[in-house]
Amino acid sequence: MSSAAAAQAAIAQAIKASGVLVQVSPEDFDNILRRIEKPLVISSTGGFIRTNYRYLTSYKGFAFYTKCPAPLEFSPKIELIIANKIWIPG
Repeated sequence: MSSAAAAQAAIAQAIKASGVLVQVSPEDFDNILRRIEKPLVISSTGGFIRTNYRYLTSYKGFAFYTKCPAPLEFSPKIELIIANKIWIPG
């Protein structure tokens, strides 16, 4: 198996393991958080030239992800976990 095929197989396996991941706008992400009784958000920063902020949460069996150029402000009811990195397959 070539290294490109191996990389593609690894990505496919990661997608299977992570379930369904839905990318949404920061506004939609905020709207989803308002629907969750006890929200948990995982956050990280990334970027090469400019810093971007990445957020991940789960709602009704789906994982929702957003990325934005400025940090989002959350209500105190949201449990926030700061991760070193959020890796999104594909």
